[in-house]
Parts: sequence; structure tokens; C-alpha cells
Amino acid sequence: MNRIVKRCIGVFVAALVLLLLAPLLACVALVLRLQMGSPVFFRQVRPGYKAVPLILLKFRAMTDARDARGVSLSDELRLTPFGKMLYRLSLDELPQLWNVLKGDMSLVGPRPLHMRYLDRHTPEQARRHEVKPGITGWAQILIGA
Repeated sequence: MNRIVKRCIGVFVAALVLLLLAPLLACVALVLRLQMGSPVFFRQVRPGYKAVPLILLKFRAMTDARDARGVSLSDELRLTPFGKMLYRLSLDELPQLWNVLKGDMSLVGPRPLHMRYLDRHTPEQARRHEVKPGITGWAQILIGA
């Protein structure tokens, strides 16, 4: 029953926030499109519930800049000024509300790590995959309280 209630709350909150922030999301997408072109979203495969891969959505904050050998530049060099603002205000995370609506994520849960870490988890650490990953975690909620 708790999972059903949590899911209903997540869908309601995600839909409401997406609806209320639609103009802001559209403005962010437009600025990103004008500054960096397409795509506007950064998509990355991350482990979800039961470690099943999901596609995590974020607003793109970095360029694809590479050095002469074709190696990606450091994050600091690829991060745009607008991207810095998105990070500072956590606006880059808002597209993950779509992941909540799809049922891939929850509002609160363990943050999904990169797929490359799956084989490094101890049995205790692997328990994080017994629930859906979240946009935010309990630690962020408790620290903010």
C-alpha cells in the first residue's frame, strides 16, 4: 500500500510541477537550443529499480568540446556559463520529473549512480536497487529541514 501511495504522490507532484514550470522549462530549452544547438537534453543510462537500466534525463549544461586528439576536455572547460547557472539552481534536474511520470524514478530515493559502478557494489550497497532511484535522497531532505 505504501508503494501505491508513494507512486500516486510522485505522479501528482511531478505532473503539477511540470505543468506549473512549463514556461520556465520552455525558456531553458530555448536558451540551450540557441546557445548549444541540439540536443537540449542530456540522456544517460543509469541503473534503476532492480538495476534495470533507465534513461535519465537532464538539461544539457556542457558542450561536447574535445582536444586535438579527440579526447573530451575537462568538465570545467566544457561547462557553459548558462550551465553553471542551471547547476547552481538545480534546474538541470527538472527533466527527471518526466522519469517520475514514466515510472522509472521516484521523487525521493537513492540517486542513480553510473552503470560502471554496478559490479563494485557490496551486497549492502546493492540494496539501493531494491527501490526506485530518486531525484533527491533522504540526506538532502533531512539536511534541508
